[in-house]
Order: sequence, then C-alpha cells, then structure tokens
Amino acid sequence: KRSEGRDHIFPIHHPWSFKSVRKYVKNAIWLLPDMDSTGNWYKPGQISLEKDLILPYVPNVDLCDANCLSENSSKRTTLLFFRGRLKRNAGGKVRAKLGAELSSAKDVIITEGTAGDEGKLAAQKGMRRSMFCLCPAGDTPSSARLFDAIVSGCIPVIVSDELELPFEGLLDYRKIAVIVSSGDAIQPGWLVNHLRSLSPTHIKGLQKNLAQYSRHFLYSSPAQPLGRLDMENGVSTSTLYLVDMIDFG
Repeated sequence: KRSEGRDHIFPIHHPWSFKSVRKYVKNAIWLLPDMDSTGNWYKPGQISLEKDLILPYVPNVDLCDANCLSENSSKRTTLLFFRGRLKRNAGGKVRAKLGAELSSAKDVIITEGTAGDEGKLAAQKGMRRSMFCLCPAGDTPSSARLFDAIVSGCIPVIVSDELELPFEGLLDYRKIAVIVSSGDAIQPGWLVNHLRSLSPTHIKGLQKNLAQYSRHFLYSSPAQPLGRLDMENGVSTSTLYLVDMIDFG
C-alpha cells in the first residue's frame, strides 16, 4: 500500500507468468524477456522500459569456455545452424518461412528440435560446430536461442523486428551478432549471401567479442561481481551484479 507496489519485483519471464494477477501488480518492476511488441502477451499499460527490466533467458546449453572455443575453432564448418521448433505463433511465424527458404542451402543446417538431454546435446554440438546460429523470434519477439548461441561462441543472426535486448543501453549487440530484418531474411538467397559476404576480419572480431561478453549472460549463485575491465569497456558492473543477485527461485 505504501508504494502501490512500485517497490516490488516480479519475475514475469514467460508469456504466461502471473497472467491471472498481472492487473494487480502492474505498478511493480517486472523482469521480462522482451517488451512484446506484438501486443499478444501483455495488455497496454502493464509494461514499459521506464519501470521494467529485460533479462537474458537462462541458457539451455553449457558455456563454451576459452578451451572449448579453441578446440572447436577449426571444427566450425557449418555456415548457419538452427535446431528448434519451426512452427510458432505471432512474430515467430517467420521461422517456417526461414525454414522453407534455407532448408536446401549449402552448408546450412535447419532441423526440428527435441526436448530433453538428447535435444540439448544435439543443439550444443551443432552450435559449437557452426559459424553462425539463426535466432528468429519465438512466440514473443525474443528467443532463448540467442543466449544459447552467445554462450556457444556461435555468432547469433538475429531475425526479429522491433526487439529490445537485455542491457541494450550498455552492450552494443552489433559487436557480437548479425542483425537483419525479417523482410530481408526471407528473400530467396539473401541471408546466405549476406553471411558469406562478411569479411574474415569482421567475423574474427565478432567471435572475439563473443568470447569476451558471453559471461555477462550467465547467472551464478553466489553472485559474481565483475571487474574493472568491464567498467572500462562501458559495461555497468553494478547493474549486472544487481541482476545476478536476483533470486529466481
């Protein structure tokens, strides 16, 4: 009552989370996967960038650390990789179009995913053997696959219009990802040609930055403060440390 809920924090990190009580907690700080520009999951007035915080999904695959990145460097023979559900709702409908466009492209792997440990290992292996990982929208504009790609050292190819990303004011995603519009991506041959046109120097730079920034997308318990180097690179240590301390249990 004191603050009308403004000093409360709720982890609404799934489109269905807290759905039956959202109207009662709309003044609180919501922890979200994105702002859902489709308007399918949140009602007007419930979310805003002024009060809410966009957080990364918890990666479904293991971190590919420095040794892993070194071991897999020469094994990244697949140009573009995607493993997951090709049929989604709302903005995620672009997945089916991308699947149809890319399924027969050379050096591209597009396959339906499966749940469980077997599916996780298959996705992890595929990402570690690929140069680029396709990250289209899911039911909302964001997808956990983006963060799986980041921690796998696989350059994300973000295909999602009007997407707000975690820490976007602090991290320049153009340094770790290729960002394209849905309209361009589904044009015949466009995406593969675009990726092949990127210079080796540019690709090496993206990979180097991925190795540096991937740890910002991991949750740890107990929380791990970040060091001076992060401050010098323009990353707010206090912001990421605060996020890391949030108890999602």
